[in-house]
Amino acid sequence: MNTSSLIQKVWNFCHTLRDDGVGYGDYLEQLTYLLFLKMAHEYAQAPYKRDTHVPKGYGWTNLRSKVGEPLEAHYLATLHKLGQEPGMLGAIFFKAQNKIQDPAKLSRLVQLIDAESWVGMDADTKGDLYEGLLQKNAEDTKSGAGQYFTPRALIQAMVECVRPEPMKTIADPACGTGGFFLGAYNWLTRKGGKLNIRQLEFLHRSTFHGNEIVAGTRRMCLMNLFLHNIGDVDGEPTVDRADALIADPGERFDYVLANPPFGKKSSMTITNADGEEDRDALTYERQDFWETTSNKQLNFLQHIVTILKDNGQAAVVLPDNVLFEGGAGEKIRRKLLETCDVHTVLRLPTGIFYAQGVKANVVFFDAKPKDGKVHTKGVWFYDLRTNKHFTLKTRTLKLEDLQDFITCYHPENRHQRKETERFKHYPYAELMARDKASLDIFWLKDDSLDNLDDLPPPDVLQQEIIDHLEAALAAFRDVAAGLPAREVT
Repeated sequence: MNTSSLIQKVWNFCHTLRDDGVGYGDYLEQLTYLLFLKMAHEYAQAPYKRDTHVPKGYGWTNLRSKVGEPLEAHYLATLHKLGQEPGMLGAIFFKAQNKIQDPAKLSRLVQLIDAESWVGMDADTKGDLYEGLLQKNAEDTKSGAGQYFTPRALIQAMVECVRPEPMKTIADPACGTGGFFLGAYNWLTRKGGKLNIRQLEFLHRSTFHGNEIVAGTRRMCLMNLFLHNIGDVDGEPTVDRADALIADPGERFDYVLANPPFGKKSSMTITNADGEEDRDALTYERQDFWETTSNKQLNFLQHIVTILKDNGQAAVVLPDNVLFEGGAGEKIRRKLLETCDVHTVLRLPTGIFYAQGVKANVVFFDAKPKDGKVHTKGVWFYDLRTNKHFTLKTRTLKLEDLQDFITCYHPENRHQRKETERFKHYPYAELMARDKASLDIFWLKDDSLDNLDDLPPPDVLQQEIIDHLEAALAAFRDVAAGLPAREVT
């Protein structure tokens, strides 16, 4: 079967299951379990003969030998058993559940996967198939609970600016399904890159390090990496199922590429001795943090500074509030500008994330030795927001939309930049003199405000209005969440 036929077959089966109420996410999970078992089986055969650590009686041959209800029963037992195993097995099958309730359709999916040799298949084919499903899932679920699917074009642009080098480590403390890892992998394996055996081995096993707190998302991330030839079927996962913010991990990395979760400040509702409910903000008491705050984005920013090596490079997607918020936000911003070289801010347009109302930026900075010197000399701002209109359907963000930014960034030597209409430089002293050291800077005129003939198309205009309202609503909710609960008499 050729590549396109296989992809179409997998897609068609997904649509069949959707009629039974099985969404893309559930389908992805089942595909992950079965694909992993099939590939583990293939690796156990000649010429590989690898010990995949799959317990006897719970492998692929045991699964494919059954149909109907016996298959369903054995599948459930297999998921439970493998979820208790160590290493990659336990990580993939952690809290695994069967979401395909029709035994006949489960049998068909097993047969579909069994008919192909997956290990020998081109990594691009397997990767494209899985990534396509991941994107569909993001669209289908609207990314759920603040987990934003980062547009591939934006990832590509960020990676192309940073230009990771072979034999260096890359971290993402909130890695989701592994988009930034794969963007960096594609850059490192691009045509003309010509990695030697030692560099390829390092890329395969040691380059990528991440955290993902949601078990299902981590599972998809591991499978996504595995299908792109990153990691081993019998190895230890390099993506931890843990909250990255809990503590300093001790490890330091050459690069951080990340889009940490946005959304509300972290909090939980507790019941006191009198039976009254109270909200308790979740803060992280860490010696390496400049400020203690319940704002997740500010905490992730501080964490990223910690885990970078001296002269390590970061490119991080952050919401607008990180650029202008007072209190802890101002203190963290001033420390960041002082202790790191914050050299570039890309102001992103609205309409590019699945979550509505998101206004975000990419902040590029380099970690520097803690020598008491001020390391930011000035910040370059690129405005991709003013007079730019994007939607998720009719006008999606593409790499060519970011090409002018990449050119202005001048990754060959960022010290040889030139100002343009959209690309301006602000010295350190001027930034520090601004109210709250705000980095929320705009200089371009919004043409639509003066020229009614220049308004964007109605669907774009409608979406922009919705985005603004959603952003305002989210801000009000944040305020409400931080208020003490009122006593009811």
